[in-house]
Amino acid sequence: MEGSTESSAPVQAAYSYCEAVTGRQARNFAYGIRLLPTDKRQAMSALYAFSRRVDDIGDGELAPEAKRNRLESTRDVLERIRGGAVQEDDTDPVAVALADAARRFPLPLAGLDELIDGVLMDVRGETYETWDDLKVYCRCVAGAIGRLSLGVFGTQPGARGVERAAEYADTLGLALQLTNILRDVREDAANGRTYLPADDLAKFGCSAGFHTATPPPGSDFAGLVHFEVRRARTLFAEGYRLLPMLDRRSGACVAAMAGIYRRLLDRIERDPEAVLRGRVSLPGREKAYVAVRGLSGLDARHITRQTLRGRV
Repeated sequence: MEGSTESSAPVQAAYSYCEAVTGRQARNFAYGIRLLPTDKRQAMSALYAFSRRVDDIGDGELAPEAKRNRLESTRDVLERIRGGAVQEDDTDPVAVALADAARRFPLPLAGLDELIDGVLMDVRGETYETWDDLKVYCRCVAGAIGRLSLGVFGTQPGARGVERAAEYADTLGLALQLTNILRDVREDAANGRTYLPADDLAKFGCSAGFHTATPPPGSDFAGLVHFEVRRARTLFAEGYRLLPMLDRRSGACVAAMAGIYRRLLDRIERDPEAVLRGRVSLPGREKAYVAVRGLSGLDARHITRQTLRGRV
């Protein structure tokens, strides 16, 4: 159950810090959560700020052993939150905000342990032979965030199929993560990372990787991208089954965030090689349009109708 929206000055300051981090570091995410009421928006910002900290360790310049130590220290913070040991005057504003959010909402905090596990996979430099292998990673770094977000959103009483809500939230997280992987193939290659499954790369002649602004010689790069786009769309279609289970504003938030990523997919599909030339993004006005449609309920109602008809 959600708690009171009233909180002390130190807790409000901690939430303000988390919201500033979210607005600065995650514009797509920020566009979605601005549609939520204050208590849910603050809780989502706390989740993001903690997740951003974990991601920054994985993406930073430290040696692998130092990264592992920092990630385990972050897990210790999570254990303190779980144990109710974080006080309002703690010097870590992210811990203060997340501890308060965990008191207000039924957050499955084990999902943040999964996130840490996923980033440790990055630190180890793991690669993925098959889609089933990559799904394990995606469930850690994105599916878990979907399930945590559901803890904030809650579900509508009496909603049909609500026992599968966490599964749909997880799947929507996979859809967003696969979209990120497609968008960032060049950037990830520059950092020595390959996420797309090795068997997919081999099938389309792309095993040499993506280190230049042009596809590997003799490859069917467009075929690879279109194949992964279809996979992402299938995941979106399954994950959208969550929408009818959410209240209007939570549904608007999810529809807005997912809508931004679906439009990214559209752009990538139209011009696959764009992801090799730079980061594909949406202009602010288009994100604002998606947010307005989300808040109006237009996208949520359309997606719900299409999902129920099996046509998303």
